[in-house]
Amino acid sequence: TAIQIAVGPLSNVEPALLKRAFSLAREGTIASKAQLQIEVMPVRVWCEACQLESPASANRLVCDGCGGWRVELRSGDELLLKRIEMIDLAA
Repeated sequence: TAIQIAVGPLSNVEPALLKRAFSLAREGTIASKAQLQIEVMPVRVWCEACQLESPASANRLVCDGCGGWRVELRSGDELLLKRIEMIDLAA
C-alpha cells in the first residue's frame, strides 16, 4: 500500500521523476494503488579541521563553521528503502 524512501540531492535521483516513474511502473500490478513517500535528506558534512558536522549545499561542500574544504560527506547521497507497507490479500 505504501513505499517510503529517502533520497539525497547528491544521489543523482530526481524525486519528481522518480514519482512519475513509480506511477507508471505500478500500473497493472498488485501495487497499483500503492503510494510512494519520498523523504529528501539534507546534505551534511563533517570537517576535519574544526571537528564540526554541519549542513552544506549540494554544489558547495564546505564546512559551515570554518569554511574548510577538507570535509567528509555524512548525508545527502542516499537512496534508501525505509519502509514498505503491505496488506495480506489471503486474509
